[in-house]
Amino acid sequence: MHFDYSKHKLTNEQLLLLYKNMLKPRLIEEKMLILLRQGKISKWFSGIGQEAISVGVTMSLDKEEYILPMHRNLGVFTTRDIPLFRLFCQWQGKASGFTKGRDRSFHFGTQEYNIVGMISHLGPQLGVADGIALANLLQKNNRVTAVFTGEGGTSEGDFHEALNVASVWNLPVIFCIENNGYGLSTPTNEQYNCEHLAHRGKGYGMESHIIDGNNIIEVYTKVSKIADSIRKEPRPVLIEFKTFRMRGHEEASGTKYVPQDLMDEWAAKDPINNFKDYLQNEGILSDEQDEAFKEVITEEINDSLKKAADEEAIRPNLTTELDDVCQPFNYQDFKPNNTTEEIRFIDAVSEGLKQSMERHDDLVIMGQDIAEYGGVFKITDGFVEAFGRERVRNTPICESAIVEAGMGLSIAGMKSVVEMQFADFVSSGFNPIVNYLAKVHYRWNQNADVVVRMPCGAGVGAGPFHSQTNEAWFTKTPGLKVVYPAFPYDAKGLLATAINDPNPVMFFEHKALYRSIRQEVPTDYYTLPFGKASLLQEGNDITIITYGAGVHWALNTLENNPAISADLLDLRTLQPLDTEAIFNSVKKTGKAIILQEDSMFGGIASDISSLIMENCFEQLDAPVKRVASIETPIPFIGQLEDQYLAKGQFEGELRKLLEY
Repeated sequence: MHFDYSKHKLTNEQLLLLYKNMLKPRLIEEKMLILLRQGKISKWFSGIGQEAISVGVTMSLDKEEYILPMHRNLGVFTTRDIPLFRLFCQWQGKASGFTKGRDRSFHFGTQEYNIVGMISHLGPQLGVADGIALANLLQKNNRVTAVFTGEGGTSEGDFHEALNVASVWNLPVIFCIENNGYGLSTPTNEQYNCEHLAHRGKGYGMESHIIDGNNIIEVYTKVSKIADSIRKEPRPVLIEFKTFRMRGHEEASGTKYVPQDLMDEWAAKDPINNFKDYLQNEGILSDEQDEAFKEVITEEINDSLKKAADEEAIRPNLTTELDDVCQPFNYQDFKPNNTTEEIRFIDAVSEGLKQSMERHDDLVIMGQDIAEYGGVFKITDGFVEAFGRERVRNTPICESAIVEAGMGLSIAGMKSVVEMQFADFVSSGFNPIVNYLAKVHYRWNQNADVVVRMPCGAGVGAGPFHSQTNEAWFTKTPGLKVVYPAFPYDAKGLLATAINDPNPVMFFEHKALYRSIRQEVPTDYYTLPFGKASLLQEGNDITIITYGAGVHWALNTLENNPAISADLLDLRTLQPLDTEAIFNSVKKTGKAIILQEDSMFGGIASDISSLIMENCFEQLDAPVKRVASIETPIPFIGQLEDQYLAKGQFEGELRKLLEY
């Protein structure tokens, strides 16, 4: 026996349950390795030798408390009593799995069992755990959240952002590091240069512990004590579990890079074999009981495998695939009242946000300097006094972790608005937006009820890092909705709809319009539908298609050229796109010009041009024209910025197309 199991106050029933819960994933894994060799599953990430951590942590939590495991945590899923039939269907890409064949292995979650699956980028789930823990804190339900990562994952920026946010906000979350010696093949001395990863907790003002991850008694009793303590005194705790990976990162990679003496050393520390020896030496487990446990589990495995194998293969259905990208949204049309007030674009955004906060008690706003300071544009000025600091939250400078926290709030049934101080800074939170928020409903039927506000655009002398209009990064990504209003009335109504929509919405607000555009806007709450362009002017000679600041450039051009008879379409939303309005107008006028502020190549104007060519070719009297800003970053000084912007080119290109 290699472990001291003696210091505990557990009953024999508890000890046997710990053993059975470790035995089950071990027997499943042994079967999976056979199926892998037979080509009946496509890939396997083995947790053999690490079962004590998954089982001990899961048994330490209540079933309604969320766990965010990794791909080596089969014991989390089995200890939560997920039917093996469903797990096997998941691994074989059958419909009774959790992702309808769209993702593999452990890349899934299930609200039914309060498990939130990983994505391959590893780090984002730590911030998601922060969001779930924040929801627990706001709901005062005295629950704890546990999230797993490996020692390799601690090298990612998301790990550090998530720990910092959890510490600053005092969130009830347990960060579990499974330090198993290797990344794929990279040993720990190439991953970090400190003695223990638990010591990183000190840098975040966070309590930390080191636990022997192969000792089930130590894992279960210590984590149970920590979890109980967190429920009474909410705070984050970092735990480093010392363990070892006995198989390859995934089976195909093997373990040839691991010295044999190290393998032998850890094989002697096997968590199941040692615990079994202890139970038998204490007279708690007999050989007959052990065989009976194995027989029951093996029968369940075989029966479930047969049932999964017998299930019909998934048949591709195009409608289902497209429909499942987003959660269905039943738009509610709230009509505005007759009382209006002339306000600026920026006031309309603030008003829409405030009225949504009043309507949705579960809505949380997060961003840098948005609380007492009111945000750099003062949009949330006075919000702390109206709604409190729990719902209007200043964040550290960590866009990635805050987007992930928004995802966690959504998993816990809450809404969030995340303010990017400038749209340019979204690149620091790009991964969770395009890989987590955008894909999560398609992957496992979980919505991401998050609105990301994006103050954007040039024309204010802000230079290369504060002036981008980067909507094309997101219109490209299935699962994201992209809204880009040009007027105060639209901004207020569309923002209300964005917050009502249970799907992720990128909401672009042009900074140059904030204080320059005024309009009569209803004073009370109202909504506007997505996917409906606004026909601002009607004419017969040409269709002008644009959005954002481009709308005002086009209006000015038409005002200066009253002889031009044009349809002017303000798209308002880019995803979904009102293709019907575009096609109807172009078929009427026979000519189309598309104006965007972004640089040309890869912009949305290119896609709209292609759509027109494919759907309106026979009605066209001239080539479709795109007008965009030049192919450089956005310069600071006025004369260079003027040269950069498409605004200066538009009138000339419009005249050329009319004369074609």
